[in-house]
Amino acid sequence: MTIIDNAVYVNGERHAEPESLEQTFETLARHGGMAWIGLYRPTAEEMTAVANEFGLHALAVEDAVSAHQRPKLERYDDNLFTVLRPARYMDVDETVEFGELHVFTGKNFVVTVRHAETAGVARVRQRLEARPDLLQHGPEAVLYALLDRVVDDYAPVVAGLENDIDEIEDQLFSGDSSVSRRIYEPGPGSHPVPAGHPPPAGHAGPAEGGFEKYQVETELRHSLRDVEDHVERVISRADSFRDLLQNALTLDGTLTANRQNEASAEQNEQVKKISSWAAILFAPSFVAGIYGMNFDNMPELHWPLGYPYALVLMVAAGGIMYGIFKKKGWI
Repeated sequence: MTIIDNAVYVNGERHAEPESLEQTFETLARHGGMAWIGLYRPTAEEMTAVANEFGLHALAVEDAVSAHQRPKLERYDDNLFTVLRPARYMDVDETVEFGELHVFTGKNFVVTVRHAETAGVARVRQRLEARPDLLQHGPEAVLYALLDRVVDDYAPVVAGLENDIDEIEDQLFSGDSSVSRRIYEPGPGSHPVPAGHPPPAGHAGPAEGGFEKYQVETELRHSLRDVEDHVERVISRADSFRDLLQNALTLDGTLTANRQNEASAEQNEQVKKISSWAAILFAPSFVAGIYGMNFDNMPELHWPLGYPYALVLMVAAGGIMYGIFKKKGWI
C-alpha cells in the first residue's frame, strides 16, 4: 500500500486516522475539516480514486503518476498542483541528489505524492501538528510549510557546493589535471544548482494571484512571500556558482594552454642545445673523416705539419660554431 500517512484535521488538530481512502472521504464528509493524504509512488488506480473524490485534473494526475516533472505550480479551477524538487548534498561523492514531491491542494484537502525516499514531508507534518494555530489555516498552510522546508533544505546544498568551488579554485592554480572533470561533476555542474534543478522559482508568486479570491490569511501571505525571497536568494547564489564554474573552466583551459606552451618552449630550447652541440661535434668529425680516408694522393698527407694543421682546423671549426650558437643564445 502506498499510503504513508492519512489523517483528517479539524481546527488544526488531528481528528481521525482513517485506514483507507474510502474512510477518509466519509470522515471528511461527516465532520468537515481538512484531509491530508500522503502517498508514495501511487499506482494509476489509487490516484484515480483520489482524483475522482477531490476533482483533480486528469493532466495533473497523469504527471503525478509518471513523475519526472520540472518544478512548477499550476492552477486547475479551485485546485493547485505544485511540483517541488527537494535536494540534499552528498558529501561523500560531492553530488546533489534530487527528489520529487507533488502537492495537490484544494478547499479542504492536501494530497502529497512522493517519488523519492525523504523524511521531509513527515517532518513538515510533525511541525504543523505541533502548531495548530498554523495548521488551522488549512491547505495553504500545508503548502507554505512544504515550500519552506524544501527551500530551507537547499541551504546545506548551496554551502556544500560553495565549499567545492573553493577547493576547485585551489586545484586550478596547483596544476591538478583532474580539475576539469570535477567542475562538471557537481553541476551549475554539475554543480551547482549547478545544480541541475534549482528550487522552484516564482512558486509563491503565482500563488499570490489566489490570495484575495480564496481569502488567504494575511500572516500566511507574508510567510509565502518570505519563502519567495528565500527562493530568489538561493537561485541568485546558484547562478553565481554557474558563472564561477564557467569562468573556472575557461581559466583552466587558459592555464593548461600556458603550461603546454611553456613545455613546448622548454622542449624547443633543449632541441636547440642538442642540435648546436651536434653541429659543433660534426665539424671536427668531418675534418677527421676526410683525412682518415688514407688515399696516397691527398693534399698535406705527407706534409710534416699536416697533423697539427688538422687538429687546429678541427678546434677552430668547433670554436667558430660554438661562438655562433652562443651568440644566438642556443647554448
